[in-house]
Formats: sequence, C-alpha cells, structure tokens
Amino acid sequence: MKGRFAGFMKRLTVLGSVNADHVLNISRFPQPGETVTGHHYRVAPGGKGANQVVAAARMGAVPAFIAMLGEDAFGEQMRHTFASEGIDTQAVMTASGKPSGVAMIQVNAEGENSICIAPESNACLTPAAIQPHLSLIHHADYLLMQLETPQETLQLAAEEAVKHHTLVILNPAPASVLEDRFLKLVDIITPNQTEAEALTGINVSDEISAGQAAARLHDRGIPVVVITMGRQGAWVSRRESHSTCGELVPGFDVEARDTTAAGDTFNGALVSCLLTGTGLKEAVRRAHAAAAVSVTRDGALSSVPTLAEVDAFMRG
Repeated sequence: MKGRFAGFMKRLTVLGSVNADHVLNISRFPQPGETVTGHHYRVAPGGKGANQVVAAARMGAVPAFIAMLGEDAFGEQMRHTFASEGIDTQAVMTASGKPSGVAMIQVNAEGENSICIAPESNACLTPAAIQPHLSLIHHADYLLMQLETPQETLQLAAEEAVKHHTLVILNPAPASVLEDRFLKLVDIITPNQTEAEALTGINVSDEISAGQAAARLHDRGIPVVVITMGRQGAWVSRRESHSTCGELVPGFDVEARDTTAAGDTFNGALVSCLLTGTGLKEAVRRAHAAAAVSVTRDGALSSVPTLAEVDAFMRG
C-alpha cells in the first residue's frame, strides 16, 4: 500500500457532501410518464459525506469533517447534529446565499432505492474553500472521500494526503468515470457493482467478474480494491508488487427495509475498524454487519447503527 499501510491508525478526516433527503416510500418504481402514489414522506438528514462520517463516529472513531452546508435551517441543524455525534466540525463551512444539497429518494417495497440529487451548497466545496483546512488532511491517518463534491477538490485533497503520508480511501459513488491521475492517488477503493462497471467496463455479477474488475483497478494504480456485491458479500483484493490476492468476504442475509445508506454505513464502519488496527478482511466483515443492521431501518443517518448495536448483531 505505497509503503503506508502499517501501524496503529488513530485519526480520520472525511471530505464530502451533506444533503436534505426527501424520502417517499412506493410499491414500485414508476415507468416514464407514469404516476405512482407513495406514502410515509419525510425529510431527513443525509448525503454520502454526512452518512459516512456519522457511521465512522458511531462505530467509535473521532473524525473531522470537511463539508459545505447551506445557509438555511437545515444546514444549521446539521452542524448541531455533527457536533452531537462527537465529530470535529471546525471545517464544516456555510455557503453564503446557497441552499443545502437535496436528494430525492424513492424506496420500493423491496427496500431498493432510486435517488436524484442537486448539489447546491456541496458544489461550493471548492479547492479554495478547503485551503484553510488542509492541516486536517495532513495530520490524518486516513482521508475518506466520495463523489458528491467537485472533482477538482477531491484531486487536491488526495494530492495533499499523499504528500503527508495519509491513506486515501475513495468510495466512488455516485458511479462516474475517473481519470488515472486521480485514481493513482487512491490506496483503497470501495465501489459497488454498478460503480465498478463504470470504472472498468466489466459487468460485475460474480466472483470471477469481480476479480477481473479488481485486476483492472489494480492496473490503474490502486493497491486495495473492495467491491461490495450486496448479499453476496464483498470481493476484497490486494496487489503487492506483481502479486494479487483476492477473495469473497461473505455478507449477512437480512430482510431489507430501506437500503438508502447501506453503502455509506459500510464505508464509515470499514474505516473506523481500520483505525483500530483491525485486519482488512475482519474490517470488511464488521462493515458488512453494520450495513446489514442499517438496511433493516428507515432513512439514512437514522439507520446508521452504533458499535454496540453491531457487536450485538454479530453475536447473534
């Protein structure tokens, strides 16, 4: 891992988005031009950055968060929420005159979701905006990022992380095509099947195709690849020198109620486990457990479990 994946990790910085999630439960997703009646409409806090930093905090980490809130009541509410979770909010900023980011989420009867987002204040998390807070990246052991904030900001953050020997974990969501100059700065990448296909062109459906996709990501300079595959588990692959070792780490079979924050819960839990020195395979297994608990609950932040809840789930 570029000579940096060793020792006892203690500090985490998350850079990412904050959204107001407008959630509607429906029996099935509508076809184009069709209207479907829903129920249980609610507005809840979310956004990939927010979900992941809260997941890490609830799993025992003490993370710092670099984010941009809207100048509205929701933004102020979120600032208090982060502080109440024990998150360092010194780099949680407010975009003057901008509303908070918005996500429109539909959840069907099987717990699957369909999401549209409007970045709004998240688009203001520019390279210039994060300049005063780069020390939070310099002094971290891990930097965790997603793709709901400007690409140029992620590039700068990753470059600063590498200069200061901070490990970069990228959750490449939402699915996007990324340049090699960015990917070569990443130590651990955590795509789901859709995101892995967007990055590699390989349809990931089983262990063989997951291994092929992982190999292609290794070829682009990423030492560790974790492809989440729903109930199948996660394909975990390492490349050191010219040797590659991959295996499927099984997940947990639960009845899904709402999968909205499952991937975010997985990522926050994964990095919090790595912070304590937990091995990668066991960290993935515990992250699976956290995600499994989350899908049995409604909402995004509201579904994220605590460390005690995950421990209880794993004990059965």
